[in-house]
Amino acid sequence: MDASPTTASPSVFSHRDFRRYLSAGFLAILAMQIQSVAVSWQIYSIARTPLALGYVGLFQFLPMMACTIPAGHLADRFDRRLILVISQLFSAIAAGGFLMLAVTRTAVIWPFYAVLALFGAARAFMGPAAQSFVPLLVPQDQFPQAVAWSSSTSQVAVIAGPAIGGAIYILGPAVDYGVCLALFVIIAVVIFGIRSRSVRYEAEADTTVLERVTAGIAYVWRKPLILGAFSLDLFAVLLGGATALLPVYARDILHVGPLGLGVLRSAPALGAAMLGLALGQRALQRRAGLAMFACVAIFGIATIVFGLSRNFALSIAALFVLGASDMVSVYVRTTLTQLATPDAMRGRVSAVNRLFVGASNELGEFESGVTATWFGTVPAVVIGGVGTLVIVAVWYRLFPSLREVDRLSEVTP
Repeated sequence: MDASPTTASPSVFSHRDFRRYLSAGFLAILAMQIQSVAVSWQIYSIARTPLALGYVGLFQFLPMMACTIPAGHLADRFDRRLILVISQLFSAIAAGGFLMLAVTRTAVIWPFYAVLALFGAARAFMGPAAQSFVPLLVPQDQFPQAVAWSSSTSQVAVIAGPAIGGAIYILGPAVDYGVCLALFVIIAVVIFGIRSRSVRYEAEADTTVLERVTAGIAYVWRKPLILGAFSLDLFAVLLGGATALLPVYARDILHVGPLGLGVLRSAPALGAAMLGLALGQRALQRRAGLAMFACVAIFGIATIVFGLSRNFALSIAALFVLGASDMVSVYVRTTLTQLATPDAMRGRVSAVNRLFVGASNELGEFESGVTATWFGTVPAVVIGGVGTLVIVAVWYRLFPSLREVDRLSEVTP
């Protein structure tokens, strides 16, 4: 990576609404991570099978798949701030559902999946509105720094969340869910206080409702640059989804318990946060496309190392590298997507991005659970890492426009 110092990033924090948005984003990721640790540990304790963990991702992905594209259309037609507030309130309802299950000591799994589906639907509406809201909070020339700071701050929450969740779980899962319920309500209040308003765009003339709703898909399909970035991340993370199997590694392979699970889940975020903070200070200026391909390849190698490791320290190191390399992909993809999309389309294009991300993360969890059931946990992780390297090689040939991206600041719609 060729980076050069920039003086623009400190001025990002001079914008009040961006500071509030950053705080809300931090708390949202913190709450989701605390909740994720509690849910995954509870479900695996009840079912004791990797496939049960796979269904955690599937039951979040299915409502996201159904709702994300319409949610992008709503983000372009209505106030994105209010959509975010409502989404957080529904997340609070989901946390309340988990709290009830914990208090009643439910020993069957399907109610957990039902609440996860509600939470997935809330995230479906949250994603497009959140991604398309950031460009409205800072000037365009500061947007790459805003992306870096937003991503790194989120990763700090991903570091702290699992560790906090694992520690609190000692007091019982109900405490985890109660904390999450309170946090989601606080987040809704913070976002409601943001003064910036998104522009409500009128429906395009001579188009049907279906055409307007699916316009983001059509736009991405016509833009090989965006399509390549989305699909590279999709298949790489889909195949390399080792993090979904961390409860298995923590309990049965590394034998480190729920607190160790929290540390393992924090390791990728620590790597991502440190690199994100570096990008916030020294923005990536040249050869951004090549950097993205190289770091996705490193992601695959780190996945293989983690899959084969039986040493707790080596596993943490592999996950750290995995998170740091993924951060570059997120930074490049998010920045070029928003800069290559006109604001009137950002909600719908962000919805497509969110669908790809949801497929790679939540559906990737299901894929990991299924392959672990078929082949065993370790072979499933190693096969995923090798598959990621294959995807990098193929995509490098298929999408020359992506590998040739030099300066992100030069990307335009």
